[in-house]
Amino acid sequence: MSDDQTAAAEIEPAEAEIDDGSNNQPPGYLPPRVWTWEKPSGGQFANVNRPVSGATHEKVLPVGRHPLQLYSMGTPNGVKVTIMLEELLALGHAGAEYDAWMISIGDGDQFGSGFVAINPNSKIPAMMDHSADPPLRLFESGSILFYLAEKFGAFLPAGQPARAETISWLMWQMGSAPFVGGGFGHFYNYAPFKIEYAIDRFAMETKRQLHVLDTHLAGSEYIVGGEYTIADIAIWPWYGSMMREAYGAQEFLNVSEYPNLDRWVDLIAARPAVQRGRMVNRTFGGPESQVRERHAASDFEENREDMVEARGGERV
Repeated sequence: MSDDQTAAAEIEPAEAEIDDGSNNQPPGYLPPRVWTWEKPSGGQFANVNRPVSGATHEKVLPVGRHPLQLYSMGTPNGVKVTIMLEELLALGHAGAEYDAWMISIGDGDQFGSGFVAINPNSKIPAMMDHSADPPLRLFESGSILFYLAEKFGAFLPAGQPARAETISWLMWQMGSAPFVGGGFGHFYNYAPFKIEYAIDRFAMETKRQLHVLDTHLAGSEYIVGGEYTIADIAIWPWYGSMMREAYGAQEFLNVSEYPNLDRWVDLIAARPAVQRGRMVNRTFGGPESQVRERHAASDFEENREDMVEARGGERV
């Protein structure tokens, strides 16, 4: 399973299965000499995956009125980009206005021909910048953050050593999070049966990463000193959710051991742009927390007004 799918990360934890002793990896399994793909498997969210790339069906992607067109879903990787865009708009960068279209990874939208033309790897998020001539395709969340930071001159320090430090932490997140989502999250929460070795292996690595952040943040307000950067924007969706609700694993991982990280999670969560960004393309949680598609700033207020009407005038 990809880390995009396992980390539809703030999704409700899967219901636990009763372990009667037979719900585990059969003893004595030996890999075949040559692996063959016989049937979709992998548990919740992973059954759409295949061992080959490319489109499975023809589908033209919609295009809205803004130069920036985002095709995504509200997983941690998708939330990185919507937070970045909302932060840029909050700074007054009108050119960061965007249309955010839902790509339902559970339904296989990422394998449509239009999406694959932007990202041949079939993972969200993907973006088109129509202000470029010719229009520019962008994929991989870290690459999109870096591109937007350079395009608008924001959230990426210009001088050294802060610039190098920011990029280092961005790359740390990109390399580390798959162990949390595709590793721990998959085997702890989504796999069709529990494997003690796999859960222990990835729990150890997840806690190691949490400790890396907690130790670093003991002496730093943000990830890079006193400045909010794309490093914070990249790291918070993954590790903020691990500290709060992801996979229902907070007690299991004893996240109370990380007070410095806990402080930083609250600091970032309090930002209005972060609160807006995490609502975009969201498919879980209460309706008041979801803006399935975003085409204008007014979509957030319209969502609140719809909830007021649905609750008979009670403000939410």
